[in-house]
Amino acid sequence: MITNLENILSDSAKGMKRSVIRELLKLTQRDDIISFAGGLPAPSSFPIDDLKKISCKILDQEGSSALQYGATEGDRKLREILTKRYQDQGLQITTDNLVILTSSQQGLDLAGKIFLNRGDKYICGLPSYLGGLGAFSSYGGIPVGIKFDEHGMRSDLLEETLEKMQEQGEIPKFIYVIPDFQNPAGITMPEFRRLEIIEIARKYNILIIEDSPYRELRFEGEAQRMMYELDNTGQVMSLGTFSKIFVPGFRIGWIVAHEAIIDKFVKAKQSTDLCTAPFVQKIAAKYLEEGLFDKNLKKIIEMYHRKRDVMLKAFEDFMPEGVSWTKPEGGLFLFLRLPKDMDAEDLFKIAIEKNVAFVLGSVFHCDGSGKNTMRINFSFMDEEQNRIGVQRLADSIKALMNNRVEI
Repeated sequence: MITNLENILSDSAKGMKRSVIRELLKLTQRDDIISFAGGLPAPSSFPIDDLKKISCKILDQEGSSALQYGATEGDRKLREILTKRYQDQGLQITTDNLVILTSSQQGLDLAGKIFLNRGDKYICGLPSYLGGLGAFSSYGGIPVGIKFDEHGMRSDLLEETLEKMQEQGEIPKFIYVIPDFQNPAGITMPEFRRLEIIEIARKYNILIIEDSPYRELRFEGEAQRMMYELDNTGQVMSLGTFSKIFVPGFRIGWIVAHEAIIDKFVKAKQSTDLCTAPFVQKIAAKYLEEGLFDKNLKKIIEMYHRKRDVMLKAFEDFMPEGVSWTKPEGGLFLFLRLPKDMDAEDLFKIAIEKNVAFVLGSVFHCDGSGKNTMRINFSFMDEEQNRIGVQRLADSIKALMNNRVEI
């Protein structure tokens, strides 16, 4: 091995960090630990038998093309199906506005590659998805965090921040938002707030990245229109994925954007992976075409709805006074807040001893705040484990509170 590896690394490589969540998951693999740490779909949601049959159909009917290189833009049939689904939701798009990606995480990485030079700033939420922050950081992007209220990113603080940046001659490259069942907070941004943010973005001539991996996992309440539809000028680009609503192992995502932006993504993707795996794209297209996707999605929504309800009831039953949490209308996560003088990192050490794990909320805050918060996943464990895990977590919080009193 060479002795000067660190000296020859690129600036991008030097800026890369291991995912805190991925590293944490290594610590929670023991069978006796109930882990609320990952953002994992329930394995029971995977339609294994249906996929076996469809895989054989694809190999029998389209084997040669399924196993060959494909177009960078993605499988034609899959793009047509996804475009039609978006058109049914109100988006005015054609297949020229949609490109298949190797997961929506690739979309975040390509967005950083396309738009960010080292030292460029971008806007994100406090808190915000760690995978997005990591992708943008690897290209030298500097996050500027905007605090949340119960409706998500505060539009008043966003405008104040952009006005100050403009006065200093700074122009952020984009605004990054997760409007539906936000990761990690679980908040859904109402339409009026989406419109406020779009209007501000137009005023300051800034793109919006709408990350939407959970949108179809709604349990209750009214679905809000996508920011892409509300804008309808090409200022918003939207990322979607099958990872949370179908199977994560396929690594299929997509971007919907103005054709000028799509062209940049195609060029960037060509130098990254040439194309997303054609075989899994064709399987997904056939699964959707045969009407199996929506049937399975309905089962997933019902299952996650029950799991969320069990967890919320357990919080009400076991959590001590001073602890609060969000009540998401869908998605995979809720956000728990401890009293201000408590640190979730101190709690984590106690929780692991009691065989329950979570993700520190501070890792989702680009400014280092949120030390008294944590993200909790309710989709992966079964209902009984969710209840037992919350009880263990509540006992851990009580133990930390008692330690503070004794000190």
